[in-house]
Amino acid sequence: MDRRNFLRMGSLAVLGSLAAPSLALPDTVRGALGGMDNKSAVDAAMNHFGVTEADLKKVLTVALEKGGDYADLYFEHSFNNNVSLMDGKVNNCSSNIDFGMGVRVLAGDQSGYAYVEGVTLEEMLRAARTAARIASSGKAGKPVAFKEKTIERDRYSVVTPWEEVNLKAKMPYLQKLNDKVFSLDKRVRKVQAGLSDNTTHVLFCNSEGVTYYDYRPMVSYMAFCVMEEDGRMENNYATRSYRKGFEFLSDDIIEVLAREVVDHTAIMFKAIKPKGGELPVVMAAGGSGILLHEAIGHAFEADFNRKNTSIFADQLNKKVCNEHISVVDDGTIPFNRGSVNFDDEGVEGQKTYIVKEGVLTSYLHDRISSKHYGVAPTGNGRRDTFRNVPIPRMRATYMEAGNMKEEDIISTVKNGIYAYQFTNGQVQIGAGDFTFFVKFGYLIEDGKLTQPIKDINIIGNGPKALADITMVASNDQIDNGTWTCGKDGQSCPVTCGMPSALVSKLTVGGEN
Repeated sequence: MDRRNFLRMGSLAVLGSLAAPSLALPDTVRGALGGMDNKSAVDAAMNHFGVTEADLKKVLTVALEKGGDYADLYFEHSFNNNVSLMDGKVNNCSSNIDFGMGVRVLAGDQSGYAYVEGVTLEEMLRAARTAARIASSGKAGKPVAFKEKTIERDRYSVVTPWEEVNLKAKMPYLQKLNDKVFSLDKRVRKVQAGLSDNTTHVLFCNSEGVTYYDYRPMVSYMAFCVMEEDGRMENNYATRSYRKGFEFLSDDIIEVLAREVVDHTAIMFKAIKPKGGELPVVMAAGGSGILLHEAIGHAFEADFNRKNTSIFADQLNKKVCNEHISVVDDGTIPFNRGSVNFDDEGVEGQKTYIVKEGVLTSYLHDRISSKHYGVAPTGNGRRDTFRNVPIPRMRATYMEAGNMKEEDIISTVKNGIYAYQFTNGQVQIGAGDFTFFVKFGYLIEDGKLTQPIKDINIIGNGPKALADITMVASNDQIDNGTWTCGKDGQSCPVTCGMPSALVSKLTVGGEN
């Protein structure tokens, strides 16, 4: 994988869909949602998936019969509903349900994986035998015993699960968002309002005896608008996404999204394309975390370092940036899009310092990489669906607050740019070279924000950009948009964030 794309899911093509009929499950199947202990939740989840403890033990035993060191089973049942309005009329609706399980076997450096879109004992045993053959050592199998893992704190308990919400209940929130955007500015010509909800039930068990059940909600809400002024058209979007239930929707979030999308679109009429060159860049708080995630964060994922393809492969416990900088990958933020109660390998979500006071202190590990490095997993083993193997993935990646005020940082820049809204980018993991597109920002002239700017590229090198951050503000902020990260053909929900920070030098692509 030489080059990758990081897409902020906010465009017209992302949304669409009709809510599924009510698929409410008994309270006992919601696990931590209902406040029950994990054993009761696991028992209820087994009943939901139609499996027994005896079935799971048998499948794990077969998975290890070729001498595997470790095996795990990952069951998944997900419901996805999407609906969008264009100018007040439904233009796209869809729903889908996904159901299946995967068996993974590890034997030394070998890894075997197989999945089935069903959970009969025959199907599961077939997958187990396939995975066992791939990761075969010829040793005798191991006995299997179970012990439930307890969710100490459910990080995304919901009040009203999406399975209990029908399309009729959702439509007023789309219509009100549509109407609000039109009402805020007479220049608005087109509006798209979209809502997507997802519920995933996960049952996990492994040959070490760990079992857990996790109920994972997700909601994404967006507004997109086109405005016209003197024959010129501009567009922009605003999104929010959380691990929350129906209670997320409110008049308050409608107001926030509507004003944000109108304000961001309106400012584009005043924006210019600046002259390009090598300039100091002040990264705005929040969404600038895309630079942190994409240009730097992937290089901290342990699989790239284990394979020696990351520029940070030999930098562990070494200084990589200013001592005032600490970078975190966090799976514990309540209701955050990237948070996990447990990752997809049975490791509890946790807060991991990647960089602490300028020193690279940890990579982001899954089970395979943690064994290689002789350290504990960090809860970053994540997968797209049951069809995929878990690999090291980020969750909520952000830089911790500094001690400066944003205005004081800006005042030190004679001629530069203030990058406010990023939309996408490309990164070469090995070298760390990146290109990011800035939707809009501002010129900095003589220490002040002046002319709005738009549609520029920022080009640089991730490790060098990290080392070139000289000032960090105290206004740390997580961007709770619909960030989705792609890696090795898998997509995962994430978030990113940072305080305002000065990168002393980046290449800015603008007008000649």
